[in-house]
Amino acid sequence: MTPKAIFEVCAFNIQSAIIAENAGAARVELCDNPVEGGTTPSYGAIKQTREKISILLYPIIRPRSGNYLYDEDEFEIIHQDILMCKELGCDGISVGVQKIDGEIDTDRLKQIVEWAHPMGVTCNRAFDATPDPFRALEDIISTGCERILTSGQQSGAPEAGAILSKLVQQAGDRIIIMPGAGIKSSNITQLMQECGAREFHGSARKATTNPMQFANPLVTDFGNVYIADEEEVRRIIACLQ
Repeated sequence: MTPKAIFEVCAFNIQSAIIAENAGAARVELCDNPVEGGTTPSYGAIKQTREKISILLYPIIRPRSGNYLYDEDEFEIIHQDILMCKELGCDGISVGVQKIDGEIDTDRLKQIVEWAHPMGVTCNRAFDATPDPFRALEDIISTGCERILTSGQQSGAPEAGAILSKLVQQAGDRIIIMPGAGIKSSNITQLMQECGAREFHGSARKATTNPMQFANPLVTDFGNVYIADEEEVRRIIACLQ
């Protein structure tokens, strides 16, 4: 049976990527640094994940958190990381670049698509930071990207059903609109009905408990380890069948 839609898991570690495949996800966006929205994972993380999963793997290419306006050194870092992903056998990348006025930097995004070929390119939520999403949609289509990850310029996609529907209609068959951010099994059915998208994105993450037998109570800046909740991923995918 062909599913109504497919689910991409935003995985912040190899364990979550393996969970995503086991739960029936179609694709993994591999990221580091969940607290700041995801940055480029390491060579070792990408290599080991590629060896462990057989579903589509799209590492995020984002050299730092913050905006998507990059200087020449950062853009060359992006270039080198794209070459790394090709070398390691990734299926695609997730990336975004803006100009100082917030518009999509189409020249640089076209260059990224050329560097990435034959890998696919998802334009990430840099799209949500643009001043006019409908113009940005056309700009991204012109660069050759295959999809746009978007929350509909809201904090979460479930709050943006109407605008996501307009984006899906405007995109037609030219590019895939993939809603993401804030998606749960409890809201994805309604969102799918509202917007008509056929791909969705989410992390379904939960913080793990610290297994260490000793922890210094005076040192609290280690952060948390987040892992995909396999049962929640399965529930989301069941809603898309």
